[in-house]
Amino acid sequence: MPIHAAKLNSPRLQRVLALLADGQSYSTWEIVVGAQVMAVNTVIAELRQRGVVILCEQRADEIKRRRWFYTMLQ
Repeated sequence: MPIHAAKLNSPRLQRVLALLADGQSYSTWEIVVGAQVMAVNTVIAELRQRGVVILCEQRADEIKRRRWFYTMLQ
């Protein structure tokens, strides 16, 4: 079942877009703190549904914990 994505002018989506606009990779936590949003995976899904191309990559940190990183393509 598809999600009901917010419009791109939503302040929540705009904060995430502004953070990702530099093309750098950001972890889930960095997005939570930097854009003041929760449920990052949902926000990313909403942006994708609105046509924004965002890559997701899993990486292990220094003690082998899995972390997710998101990169918006320009």
